[in-house]
Amino acid sequence: MAKKSAKPKQTVSFEESLWDSANKLRGSVESSEYKHIVLSLIFLKFISDKFEAHRQALIEEGKEAFVDTVPFYTQSNVFYLEEAARWDYMIKHSKQDDIALKIDTALHTIEKANKSLAGALPDNYFSRLGLEASKLAALLDTINNIETLANECHISEEDLVGRVYEYFLGKFAASEGKGGGEFYTPKSVVALLAEMLEPYKGKIYDPCCGSGGMFVQSIKFVNSHNGNQKDISIYGQEYTSTTYKLAKMNLAIRGISGNLGEVAGDTFFKDQHPDLKADYILANPPFNQKQWRADNELTDDPRWGGYTVPPTGNANYAWILHMLSKLSESGTAGFVLANGSMSSNTSGEGTIRQEIIDNDHVDCMIALPGQLFYTTQIPVCLWFLTKNKAEDKVHGYRARKGETLFIDARQMGTMASRIHKELTSDDIAKIAQTYHAWRGEKKDGDYEDVAGYCKAASLEEIKANDYVLTPGRYVGAAELEEDGISFEEKMRELSQTLYRQMGEAEALDKAIRQNLEVLGYGE
Repeated sequence: MAKKSAKPKQTVSFEESLWDSANKLRGSVESSEYKHIVLSLIFLKFISDKFEAHRQALIEEGKEAFVDTVPFYTQSNVFYLEEAARWDYMIKHSKQDDIALKIDTALHTIEKANKSLAGALPDNYFSRLGLEASKLAALLDTINNIETLANECHISEEDLVGRVYEYFLGKFAASEGKGGGEFYTPKSVVALLAEMLEPYKGKIYDPCCGSGGMFVQSIKFVNSHNGNQKDISIYGQEYTSTTYKLAKMNLAIRGISGNLGEVAGDTFFKDQHPDLKADYILANPPFNQKQWRADNELTDDPRWGGYTVPPTGNANYAWILHMLSKLSESGTAGFVLANGSMSSNTSGEGTIRQEIIDNDHVDCMIALPGQLFYTTQIPVCLWFLTKNKAEDKVHGYRARKGETLFIDARQMGTMASRIHKELTSDDIAKIAQTYHAWRGEKKDGDYEDVAGYCKAASLEEIKANDYVLTPGRYVGAAELEEDGISFEEKMRELSQTLYRQMGEAEALDKAIRQNLEVLGYGE
């Protein structure tokens, strides 16, 4: 008897292998807490590796006398670590009962010695959460195995830890469900925003930066297009203290310097960048944030800029006006909001939207497919606002006054899991190219309206649609492809199917009547 052919072995990425190993050690610790343990250890390993590499380089250069001189590290953007704060020290003592205290002490020492990490590292997490010493030791061994797993999968060391950090952020967001949205925006959505805005040079701002994904993707965009990272300045703010720490670690791992404010704080009540004028804004504000201010608060805030004051019951339009106020005269903002923001007339929202449209600040609107977010199943959209639609020869934009581009991307994306969808790289490229072609960028060819997908609408058309910005109102229906089957043949098949189903329905009705009679409930 012939042997059955073995199923091909499914390949597992080194990130997934690490995640599986780390997640098995979680025990009773909540995912929302455990992520700070895991991500802090990944961070500690990264900065230790960088320190050891730089230390060895100093020795090879004949500068052994300066291996413990802090400026010789900081001038190369490397954090200096005392012996008891180094990864090798943790591994050497990992089997001791007080390893949690040793890690907490190391993180405290590192933050105290490096001003750029002020407020970035968890404070007494390891001792307070009480993870079993044996599990913590096993977790240290797992993370210590990053390079080995990467080598087995033929992964280069470049951006290795950053890649692991990003993967783990996404997995924690998925495992936490709704709570994960406080710190993580799906990677494909962030990539689309960056590709649309093309942040080559200038100031980038995110007023609700979460774990810093918008900044990381912007820098990736610059590097992948042979730009210079030094041409970018980063400004951000985050409300939640623990998430603020994740963002600072995320930037530090990648050697990205950014101004996230002195402390975590509410963007509306404790604006960390009051005088900022940004060239690019990328953001994913909290969806439909309720009761964000009291009736008598912020009514005269200059950020509303003469617009109707946003309502207290929903912060969507407060975020929109805040970002509009932060744009430079040639800047562009791209951000995620719930679909309701495109059509709502509640509590003056429709009035604010009309004011923004009449001032010609809406550049592009995109309807996204559902199931992109771990946090919600509600459909979402992308807004793109600009202060100026005049011709821009520097960037190659044509004059677009009185025009807005609408893109309906609801049919795009592919299922990455049973409940989660992702935009593919082809989807992202198509949407971005459509926007760039419409703006007049020669590299992306000529723009054309495509029924069911995109439409360049005039201000008059938007007014005729009661200032509703839902793309489906403008792009129309896609043309149906002819399948070569005649109407008569289709009608015959449909009729036969209908008669068959009607016959099945009669049989079911008869069976139900008989069962009711048996139970004594006949007519």
